[in-house]
Amino acid sequence: MAEPITGARLFWLTLSLSLGIFMNVLDTSIANVSIPYIAGGVAVSPDQGSWVITSFAVTTAIALPLTGWLAKRFGEVRLFVTCTFLFTVFSMFCGFSINLTMLIVFRVLQGAVAGPMIPLSQSLLLSAFPKDKAGLATSLWAMTAVVAPVCGPIIGGWITYNYNWPWIFFINLPVGIFSCVVTAVILSGRETPTSKPRIDLMGLIFLIVGIGCLQILLDKGNDLDWFNSNFIVTLTIISVVSLTFFVAWELTEKEPVVDLTLFKIRNFAVGTIALSLGYMAFFANIVIFPLWLQTQQEYTATWAGLATAPIGVVSVVLTPFIGLILKKIDPRIIVSLGFLAFSITFFWCALIYTSQISFEKMIIPRFFQGFGIAFFFTPLIIIILSKIPPSRNASALGTSNFLRILGGSFGTSISITLWTRRAQFHHSRLGESINPFNPLVIESRRLLSQLGLPHLKALQQLDNIIYKEAYLLSTNDIFWVSGIVFLFLLFILWLTKPPFFSH
Repeated sequence: MAEPITGARLFWLTLSLSLGIFMNVLDTSIANVSIPYIAGGVAVSPDQGSWVITSFAVTTAIALPLTGWLAKRFGEVRLFVTCTFLFTVFSMFCGFSINLTMLIVFRVLQGAVAGPMIPLSQSLLLSAFPKDKAGLATSLWAMTAVVAPVCGPIIGGWITYNYNWPWIFFINLPVGIFSCVVTAVILSGRETPTSKPRIDLMGLIFLIVGIGCLQILLDKGNDLDWFNSNFIVTLTIISVVSLTFFVAWELTEKEPVVDLTLFKIRNFAVGTIALSLGYMAFFANIVIFPLWLQTQQEYTATWAGLATAPIGVVSVVLTPFIGLILKKIDPRIIVSLGFLAFSITFFWCALIYTSQISFEKMIIPRFFQGFGIAFFFTPLIIIILSKIPPSRNASALGTSNFLRILGGSFGTSISITLWTRRAQFHHSRLGESINPFNPLVIESRRLLSQLGLPHLKALQQLDNIIYKEAYLLSTNDIFWVSGIVFLFLLFILWLTKPPFFSH
């Protein structure tokens, strides 16, 4: 094993690896507030623009389980530097995209090389630090992973509003080049041993086809009227068959691409389900909230980013302290407080959000959601790994991260479909009250006429108001569903069993 790195070289290596993973994780959220601008730039609807998020997330998730095989085949240092370089190149081509198809292709390629960067950055950092400072290395890595999603909406909003959406991808170029060059120079001569391990090719094919078809049908289902479309029916059949074969194959494979036998361990199974569903509900709101602000509340991308950001402020401050108290308090209590914080604040948002809500009043609950993030991820990872043998830790982390990222991708697609459908439902119900005999309608038409609007224009203005209220109610529906999901997770979490730390 190579000797630890010390002094200035350790500082520069930590900075280069941290910037590489910061750039990677940043790209999961930086596009969220830019969706309306991206959609306008490539001439598609905002819900189609969300494919920019889901295409990246799903390919990142699929690539994650391949990290171990790729690292053994090519070496960890070479693989990280190559993936970071390709990530930077594909970021440049994302910025140069002239239509949605081109953008999605390069986001898919970007996601494919982003997957291995996540575990490799942590592995390389741990190998560079002295053993007695492994906790410090992990904390630095975790802080980067927490800060990046917080900065994403702010940076993305500011860049999109003041420049143009391609620059949310172009800013990766100097960061990626720095990370590649510094990492390659400092870790020169420290390459990990390589071999030619076999790959579970059939499992990988079943996984790509099954998850790929499932993601496409979730993305396009609403546009094609779901199962009234032969294309959606075909995708459903292919997905179900592929994923069924995938599960059967992986349970009998000696070296599976995803180790499903881990789900025989209760703490891993319950913890991973809680992590995936919790992240699904959390990420769905990270997408829907800025979309509502920009399309219905006339917020700029900058202000939508600022409204989204408070959720991370508290979490950045609290995350280091959670690590200090973890061994003193049952992790289930800490996670339960996180789930409760999410649930209460989502219900709070659903009750107080109106079309006229002020910015200051709107962001108050989002500060308290920061407690949810800080109390959510780190303790839940402890629970997930608590009964796992050390030799299977890497596989457990890979599988749980695979399902977490997949949950975020599916959550994006499902929430946008639900948001659109519920808005149509609420518009229909509210529209029933628009008739010539309703006193409020009569008064509204009179006031609009005084403003010089003709009859048809007045009716159109009323319809616009109804649409705005319909999307508000739909957004509140997402808050209610999310709150219920976290309440459900609060109960199933206690199916896990201590001890959670080895002695």
